Amino acid sequence: MATSVQPEIADRQLALAPSLERRRLRLYLLQLLGDGAALLFGYLYLGNPFDPAVWDAGQLLLPLFWTVALLNQTYSVGSLVSPPLGLQRALLAMGLAVILLIVVLFVARSSLFVSRLGFGSGFVTASFLLIWLRLNVSMHILRSVGPRAINLLVIDDGGPSVDLPDCLRISAASAGITPRLDDPHGLDRLATVIRNMDRVIVSCPPERRWAWAMVLKGGQMRGEIVDSEVQELGILGASRAEGVGTLVVASGPLGLRSRVMKRGLDLAITIPALLVLSLPLLVIAAFIHLEDGGPALFLQRRVGRNNQFFSIYKFRSMRQASTDSAGAQSTRRDDDRVTRIGRFLRKTSIDELPQLLNVLKGEMSLVGPRPHALASQAGAKLFWEVDSRYWQRHALKPGMSGLAQIRGFRGTTDSEGDLIDRLQADLEYVEGWTILRDIRILFSTIWVVVHDRAY
Repeated sequence: MATSVQPEIADRQLALAPSLERRRLRLYLLQLLGDGAALLFGYLYLGNPFDPAVWDAGQLLLPLFWTVALLNQTYSVGSLVSPPLGLQRALLAMGLAVILLIVVLFVARSSLFVSRLGFGSGFVTASFLLIWLRLNVSMHILRSVGPRAINLLVIDDGGPSVDLPDCLRISAASAGITPRLDDPHGLDRLATVIRNMDRVIVSCPPERRWAWAMVLKGGQMRGEIVDSEVQELGILGASRAEGVGTLVVASGPLGLRSRVMKRGLDLAITIPALLVLSLPLLVIAAFIHLEDGGPALFLQRRVGRNNQFFSIYKFRSMRQASTDSAGAQSTRRDDDRVTRIGRFLRKTSIDELPQLLNVLKGEMSLVGPRPHALASQAGAKLFWEVDSRYWQRHALKPGMSGLAQIRGFRGTTDSEGDLIDRLQADLEYVEGWTILRDIRILFSTIWVVVHDRAY
């Protein structure tokens, strides 16, 4: 809930809130000591208190844990306001510290011998203690620093409306503060207002943005100015380089490490799958050819990553003379173009299996937004005519399955709503990719391979 400051307030009353910086530092220190105590108690006492080697290992483990915890932001604002995130980071730091300890002992050829049972039981005990401790202090932390753990101030100076929860709010006109660079007394009054703030957001008309920017640059907090175009253009940030200022509107959803992980998962599953399925795929291809004498595979141009065309592989399910390479006509229920074996292939999604070759070539991924034919329509409109965000779904490689598919948004798009539901799921996937989500989607796909919208 935002807190408003009433007009006609005296200068000495303009300080809106006490500083949270020292309070945050105390909480970081308490968490650091608490995590360390849980680690030592778990390893040294409940692990095996009579084994001197466990004591020696514990003394090495503690500084390693604190080092990793500081590096992965276990003690940060984000971890304070989100107890699950802080717990996740602390457990990750503990696991990495154990791995580092093992590596250090191996590289140093240490003579230190640690009982596997004692070390393992100590790790489990320490993990449970750490979880118990953090869960029990999480409510105290939130009461101490609030839901944001920072002081956020919104200054309304006649600009666009800003509706943010859990913030302080003040009217520049009512408080008598202006960004006049030629008025030291006014700047002093403003400094009193933003004192103890960690973040200040100013909403003002375009002609006053420069003055506010100059004023905010003189403070020690994070200063921001509202610009409605940031939301409209989806701006991610700003850049200054080589004398040119730019607005960053795209940066790609995945970094190098994430792309390597995703590609690794694709190859780890695709290569064994092709080896195991090679004979069944050849048998299916033979049946397709025997039915009407045409080729077993059907190639169709689709839109892939970066909006670039590629040819997708599918088992041919329609009669040779009725194939639709552009995808202008969606397949209907009881469509007479579909062969007998083709109907079975489409019903069971087996016709999609040749796309494993697209995955192997790097044109597709096992999981991602499904690639569409160029002439595909929702209702009477082409897909990209329905929603201007359509092309954003191609920031990732197209997939054999995806979030939209496991939610049931598949098959024909008889109306614009059918496409919008699918698009929303695709954009959600692109914006929130994780390797664990890919694995969950792959497992969920098993239950939707056969579906009533495949015809």
